[in-house]
Amino acid sequence: MQNLLTLDALRVLDAIDRKQSFAAAADELYRVPSAISYTINKLEEDLGVALFDRSKRKAEFTQVGQLILQQGRAILKASDELTHMAKQAASGWELELRICMDSILHYQAIYDLINLFQQSYPWIDIRLTQENFGGTWDALSAGETDLIIGASDEPYSNDFDTHPLGLAEFIFAIAKDHPLSREPEPISPDKIKQYPSIVAMDSSRYLPPRSAGLLDGQARITVPDLQKKIDAQRYGLGVGYLPLHRIQDYLQNGELISPKLAKADTRQHELCIAWRKDNQGKALAWFVKRLKQMPAGRFF
Repeated sequence: MQNLLTLDALRVLDAIDRKQSFAAAADELYRVPSAISYTINKLEEDLGVALFDRSKRKAEFTQVGQLILQQGRAILKASDELTHMAKQAASGWELELRICMDSILHYQAIYDLINLFQQSYPWIDIRLTQENFGGTWDALSAGETDLIIGASDEPYSNDFDTHPLGLAEFIFAIAKDHPLSREPEPISPDKIKQYPSIVAMDSSRYLPPRSAGLLDGQARITVPDLQKKIDAQRYGLGVGYLPLHRIQDYLQNGELISPKLAKADTRQHELCIAWRKDNQGKALAWFVKRLKQMPAGRFF
């Protein structure tokens, strides 16, 4: 069925309403008044409805005319946005940028960047997701994200570019009333492995999953993400290493304590951002440039 409502006709209706006359609308659209009248008359004839009440000195929109005017403006706006998006895509700007964060990080820094980006490029969608451990590399390898933030270890492929994000420090932490809190320090590995290790599940779906901080023969309790690991250790369900920047408040208020160990009190991991070398998207380049300029530690 032929669509009788054209974008041109909708623009004519919009101009008539804004300029309050057929003649003024004709001037704005660089047409003669008779062409405007013809467009309206033809539209009314095709639709079989009256768009204007001509019984008065000045033609006014009918109720149906008002309906088509208001809905037509939404269509015009969507059409203009689609045209703009198509031009941007043709010039190298993505319609959507997918960013994957490791659960170890604070989010304020990326929120600040997204806010700055949206001020200049509001039509580009941002999809922010979260993974644990190797899940960030997994998502990038599978083509499920464009940029990963907070990845650890070396890239799984030469297809990726990376840039250092900073060092994350991990410390052994337990609840203040955990049985280990009553053991004399330094605490030996044999004492530690008597209690379950709380493990944040590696969210990898395609690459081999990883885990860290386990002792031989130690039981484990696996939880969905880092925050659940922190919570489980606060509640005394088990023990393990936690990122210092995520538990400062709990250490200060005494919910968590960090006893001295006979072996390795602290651990450090270099984190990075990474993206595919063959991804030439301009939105990706915008974020990579600003992440490289960001002072170390903004995500910690």
